[in-house]
Amino acid sequence: MNPRHERPVALVTGAGKRVGAVIARTLHAAGYDLALHYRRSATEAERLATSLERQRSGSTYTVQAELADLDALPDVVQRVLARYGRLDALVNNASAFYPTPLGTATPTQWNELFASNAQAPFFLAQAAVPALREARGAIVNLVDIYAERPLAQHPLYCMAKAALAAMTRSLALDLGPDVRVNGVAPGAVMWPSDGKPYDDQQAMLARTPLQRAGSPEDVAGAVLWLLRDAPFVTGQIIRVDGGRTLSV
Repeated sequence: MNPRHERPVALVTGAGKRVGAVIARTLHAAGYDLALHYRRSATEAERLATSLERQRSGSTYTVQAELADLDALPDVVQRVLARYGRLDALVNNASAFYPTPLGTATPTQWNELFASNAQAPFFLAQAAVPALREARGAIVNLVDIYAERPLAQHPLYCMAKAALAAMTRSLALDLGPDVRVNGVAPGAVMWPSDGKPYDDQQAMLARTPLQRAGSPEDVAGAVLWLLRDAPFVTGQIIRVDGGRTLSV
């Protein structure tokens, strides 16, 4: 292991693009150095790392891993510790999302959705606990409002996110007082990029008290707050949804 790094270090999964990349940029601007995990988005992750390195040399480290591979998860943490000598924050952001209507769902879909949304966050956290305890660090899990109010035709995804919500509260109980564990549950922030029409977007937003979509920056700001500015907050899941869960 390298000598202990002087700045706090955060491992962000799924950091190559979309919300994960914005979380990474936000934490970096706040003074965190980063381990940027990616699965297939090598180009995007390396581009992000290059951009952040221009701002602060030696502040990023890219880590490729298939999170469904349980044997790879302890190695991800060990590689980060070998690079930095410390780990202060784990942000479980990586997620698979797609419909699995009842009657068509397969064991493969079950395994994929639970692997990214529940299994990997748990076993990454387990591997990171010794380093996080030493740092008196924190974990933030990206949950979803659909863990609480399910989305039609997406039972497996909703079930997996509900498991992640339960995990967040369970680990907060088990890891205190040394490690805080919280979650962020976004609402409409970034529409899926699968090219399908989502005709209910405007109707959905009309039922939201703030009557607009959020931004990845809204989510990233909540993550930063939970990691850095909320030392007496643990076991909580912060809804970043414009009040959407208040509506029918």
